[in-house]
Amino acid sequence: MTSGVAVRTPAVRVPPPPGAQRLRAAAVRLGALGWTVAGLVLAAAVWSLVVATGRFPRQLFPSVPEILAAGQTLWAEGLLADDISASLRRAAVGFAIGAVIAVIVAVFTATTAVGRNLLQPVLRVFSPIPTIGLVPLAILWFGLGENSKTLVIALGVFVPVWINSHSGIVSTPIDYLKAARCLGAGRWQTLRKVVLPEAAPDIAAGLRVGAAMAFVLIVVAEMTGTTAGIGYRIYQAQLFSQADRLIFCLVVLGIVGAICDLLVNAATSPVTRWAREEH
Repeated sequence: MTSGVAVRTPAVRVPPPPGAQRLRAAAVRLGALGWTVAGLVLAAAVWSLVVATGRFPRQLFPSVPEILAAGQTLWAEGLLADDISASLRRAAVGFAIGAVIAVIVAVFTATTAVGRNLLQPVLRVFSPIPTIGLVPLAILWFGLGENSKTLVIALGVFVPVWINSHSGIVSTPIDYLKAARCLGAGRWQTLRKVVLPEAAPDIAAGLRVGAAMAFVLIVVAEMTGTTAGIGYRIYQAQLFSQADRLIFCLVVLGIVGAICDLLVNAATSPVTRWAREEH
């Protein structure tokens, strides 16, 4: 006679096959940097295969050695270092201005009635406007100097940082705000101790998107009124049909942008660690 109670047998954990274990161990040893290098090598191999087919004109699809030779020439002429330095300076200034203003405006639109009812609708209307479309206006206002370039980059950074920061601040759980008030926290204390820490992951995400946007816009900003910068070098290579230089500068721009993204992520990690630990 059997009872009606089912006996649950403990689940037997099947170990992964030896191949999967070796692959996982190799991935850990390789690390993020190794995977990045492996991805670049794979991209270069695919590009080489495409060029080797001979179906595309060599002038427009140079080989990897030709692209590297063009980069070596730029470095030997002292142009590459100056271009990277100029672009980094412009991107950093524009990013800093746009990010700081965006976070301040986000606090205003998310925590005050005036900002929520008066300023937020205006920003919602202007946010979809492509920043590239504002380049002629920036040149008209500030000329071809550094100010117009800084304005274009700052505006492009402002939009994603403001959207993410505003969303994070307004998403603060109401229970947290009530608890802060019950403990006697004032408005400034609540903002500093509760709201901003709670919104930190969203603000950090906005900063990373803003940093990427700064390098997207640096190409447009440097096409006029400058004689140095990665964007300027890309524009010149396009004018003279130098595909090898153009592709090399695009790769350099991507690498520099990726490094800056890592730096922004590392800088914001201490204030967003609690969010990762919760999950």
